[in-house]
Amino acid sequence: MRILVGLICVVVFAVGVLWLLGGGLLGEQWHAGSPQASRMPAPLIQERADGQAMAARDVGVPRPKQVVFGDLHVHSSFSTDAFMMSLPLSGGDGARPVADACDFARVCSALDFWSINDHALAITQRRWDETVESIRACNDVSGDPENPDVAAFLGWEWTQVGTTPKNHYGHKNVILRYTDDERIPSRPIAATLGRASGEQEGPSRLLLGLLPLTTGGDGIALVKYFNEMLSAPDCPPGPVRDAPAGCIERAVTPGELFAKLDEWGHESMVIPHGTTWGYYTPMGSAWDKQLTPDEHDPSRQTLIEVYSGHGNSEEYRSFREVIFESEGGASCPEPSPDYLPSCWRAGEIIRERCLDAGEPEEECESRAADARRHYIEGDVAGHHAIPGESAVEWGDAGQCRDCFQPTFNLRPRSSVQYIMALGRQSASGDPFRFRFGFMASSDNHSARPGTGYKEYARSEMTEQRFSSFGTGFLGRNDTRGPLARSEAVGELDSTQFFGALETERQGSFFVTGGLVAAHAEGRSRDAIWEALGRREVYGTSGPRILLWFDLLNPGGTRGQVAPMGAETKLSADPIFSVRAVGSFEQLPGCPDYSTGAISPEEIHRLCRGECYHPSDQRRQITRIEVVKITPQRSDDEPVEALIQDPWRRFECRPDSSGCRVTFTDPEFALSGRDALYYVRAVEEPSQAVDYDGIRCLGTPVEDDCLGETEQRAWSSPIFVDHVTDGFDSISVSPTAAGG
Repeated sequence: MRILVGLICVVVFAVGVLWLLGGGLLGEQWHAGSPQASRMPAPLIQERADGQAMAARDVGVPRPKQVVFGDLHVHSSFSTDAFMMSLPLSGGDGARPVADACDFARVCSALDFWSINDHALAITQRRWDETVESIRACNDVSGDPENPDVAAFLGWEWTQVGTTPKNHYGHKNVILRYTDDERIPSRPIAATLGRASGEQEGPSRLLLGLLPLTTGGDGIALVKYFNEMLSAPDCPPGPVRDAPAGCIERAVTPGELFAKLDEWGHESMVIPHGTTWGYYTPMGSAWDKQLTPDEHDPSRQTLIEVYSGHGNSEEYRSFREVIFESEGGASCPEPSPDYLPSCWRAGEIIRERCLDAGEPEEECESRAADARRHYIEGDVAGHHAIPGESAVEWGDAGQCRDCFQPTFNLRPRSSVQYIMALGRQSASGDPFRFRFGFMASSDNHSARPGTGYKEYARSEMTEQRFSSFGTGFLGRNDTRGPLARSEAVGELDSTQFFGALETERQGSFFVTGGLVAAHAEGRSRDAIWEALGRREVYGTSGPRILLWFDLLNPGGTRGQVAPMGAETKLSADPIFSVRAVGSFEQLPGCPDYSTGAISPEEIHRLCRGECYHPSDQRRQITRIEVVKITPQRSDDEPVEALIQDPWRRFECRPDSSGCRVTFTDPEFALSGRDALYYVRAVEEPSQAVDYDGIRCLGTPVEDDCLGETEQRAWSSPIFVDHVTDGFDSISVSPTAAGG
């Protein structure tokens, strides 16, 4: 009896210890921090502006605005995935607070502006308040508000993940114009990850209690992080200003997000991103359902991200990753020369294993059919249908083979080109379309805005560490051998979200990320915001390419100019001008002004010893590509014939001073159709990290997996609506919502 009582006491004691540890007894919270780097010298800022103005004059730009470069998609360790990647168990080296992003933008990447965009679902009241203060501190260091060295914007990410194509809307960054309490929401607005309820889900308290015992300091940090996040209640229904402090505000759909932003009434913009990224996007997802007055706010949602560290979301292709049958079922499409569906590859893997095991060919074909079906049923977790699968076995399945650095498992009907080709009629009978400006950013998860300034340090400057999420605490260990028969995936526990996804193979397709460039009247936050609101912006795949794209006859006659992002009505054929200048070749190491702004230890920790360090030599622009899209007149019009890519292609003379092109569309006036035009300026080949994801499969993180690629810039479109003679009008631009 005494032995039994003793065992009970031991069990009770052990459970009590686990309960206390799981409640966060040990450790301290991670904080947003304060920036450490000093302001860049004012003469340096002026020198950069003067050099840019000279480059603009050399290529024939008559009255250039200042081109400022930024990153509007940056995560700190407050984001759950970024927090996980910062831990040693994921190959990280510690916390990456908001303040690090400020120092990195100033010292390492030498950006003109950036924003913080941590996942709102993890932003408790404390984390939000600290984020606000850290962004304010970053701006305080910047000096004269009219001429700062770096302008920091406040924001968050609305991270929505649906379970089916019908309820999937994807991720959107919210950027706020101001930082003072009177003009910002008191908390960010989160999504619900496709669930009907917004309840936070996570590991049990007892499971959390095991972590300090099994993973030491990492476990202590995990317990602290998740306890704070999971203890925050959801805000009750009702007006946003009436909700109690400390709750998590949620919006299930984009329409609800816009409605809540309207309730707050502050100036903000909403930027969709990663639209084609099949890592978490259900197969068959399409943006058609978002082109409604309820799910789209044309005054706030004016820009879209075409490129990030996840790759290129620009290009549309006609292939399908799954075929939905009219009776409600789904089947696997056959492969084509430029596309191998992942569901089809699943069948091939099982067939190959089956034949190797000596089974009859008929039996192996039957098993291949089962594997395709199991993959489709598993959707983004479909690879788990193949026991003992490895990333190398999948090869380039699901990838666009003829796209420029495409996103992983590309979803073509969520591509930017497809989105821009959509068209409906409004209730009044007028055209209703997306009129997005194009931008790019990094989506960096280690508080490093603008990582594409140099191609190096793959494990720090890309999101390659995501590959470690497939196993471990938030993963799913597959102990099955490479069997010759597929299995149904089944439901995964909510704590295995990352393990459900193809994290290992995805880790080989990350790139260093892009930049957004704005043609601004100055360097101030207001000037940058106004340029973003005008859509007078473009995106680059990382390098600081200079690009101008103008309509030369916006009123029907020469003499006026409408820049990229503009809208106009024309009866005459439009005439366009493009001017592009290549980016600077980079020198090794860091310039003196960077090393003088912060300690050598921080230069190594933040920048890994390499900073933006331009030489006097510019890369050449080799060609200009023009894309023309004529949006749908009705939702049953196939988009394939509406996207002409490239519609025109112009080879550039070898000239480091840049490239100039003028062209017209001689078919516009007779076509009777509205059109939009945008350009790509393509640089000469240069080395880049993960330029070819297939070659990088299984490559050690120490290998940067460098290869030649053609970096580029994408202009925002110019929207030209067709009208009859006598109704030409000059360009108009949108304005940011709120305020």
